[in-house]
Amino acid sequence: MSNTKVLPLLEPAPGEAAVPCCPPVTERPFTAEEAEMAARMFKALGDPVRLRLFSAVASHEGGEACVCDISDVGVSQPTVSHHLKKLKEAGLLTSERRGTWVYYRVEPTVLAAMGQLLIKAAPAA
Repeated sequence: MSNTKVLPLLEPAPGEAAVPCCPPVTERPFTAEEAEMAARMFKALGDPVRLRLFSAVASHEGGEACVCDISDVGVSQPTVSHHLKKLKEAGLLTSERRGTWVYYRVEPTVLAAMGQLLIKAAPAA
């Protein structure tokens, strides 16, 4: 039995449009600023530990996860904190401190925006 889970694309809240960082790659060439922004997001996800942490937050019940629930990724707690900081700096996660724990959420429009960037780039079947 597989433990894989398909992550849904998050739709923006009513009245809130997905704001992509960049146009679809097939629309026009990126400006230097757009390329820098997209590269920062994908670079953050290019690390296997960061990708696991991002996936753990995105797939966690309720759409948010306490750091205490997602830190079992095979590295020390300081390393987990470092990777979560990098995901936040790339604009992929937000966090909120509640007492002694920090809770993480995927930035509300990031999955939809990243999906728009890539889906429109896929060739028609």
